[in-house]
Amino acid sequence: MTISSILRQPLSMFDLQGKVAAITGASGAFGRACALMLASSGVKLLLASGSESELAELMTEVKEVGGEARPLVRRPATLEDAEAIRAAAIEAYGKIDILVIASGFNKAGFIQDQPLETWQAVMDANVQGAWLMAKSVGSWWIENKVRGKMLLVSSVRGRHGNVSGYTAYCTSKGATDALTRVLATEWAKYGINVNAIAPTVFRSKLTAWMWSDDPVGKATRERSLSRIPLGRLGEPEDLMGMALYLLSPASDFCTGQIMYVDGGYTAG
Repeated sequence: MTISSILRQPLSMFDLQGKVAAITGASGAFGRACALMLASSGVKLLLASGSESELAELMTEVKEVGGEARPLVRRPATLEDAEAIRAAAIEAYGKIDILVIASGFNKAGFIQDQPLETWQAVMDANVQGAWLMAKSVGSWWIENKVRGKMLLVSSVRGRHGNVSGYTAYCTSKGATDALTRVLATEWAKYGINVNAIAPTVFRSKLTAWMWSDDPVGKATRERSLSRIPLGRLGEPEDLMGMALYLLSPASDFCTGQIMYVDGGYTAG
């Protein structure tokens, strides 16, 4: 039995040098974590976000780790937006190898009180936006015979309910899981991998209040911790290893999977 070159150098399976990635929701916690991990791995980036100021901050951080990126202040709200994001990456770098769909939105509310407009806004941001980006970039990959890697952001809430008025958010993440699986099966014949990361609560600007010592933050934090066997909430860095795996050649035989990065939450 011969030893393959990969077995002689197993870390080569994680080599991303020369790849190009487009990231939506790039200035959010997950998008930022992916951007910095990919930039440090030699990937050129098209960073799309609706926040110009936060995007500028991220561009500075990418440069600090030696990365190369182009910013685009845009969200995938329409097919025109999605195609503009795809076109910007191709214009800048000539191709797209990786798509990270990290844009999203949530506004909690019990169903009996929540306006239809809020439900629709959550579904549009978390499901329709992902579908539009997948359609735009996936079509380009198929047409150009690119064996791309696509990563969506789900949540443990796609599998579990929540007592805090998450009918829209949980439903949207369940739809994200289904979208991941069906795209993976539809596009497997083209050599395209589609997977999702599903975290539990992790530190971000939106969840910073949970790390505070005010009574509401403390109570919410303790309730969350009681369900996590590893005994802590997540940090953005906890997502980087799984993202690197799913976006690198190491995961070439992995598609249609919802990868839980949750400290054991879904195991208990």
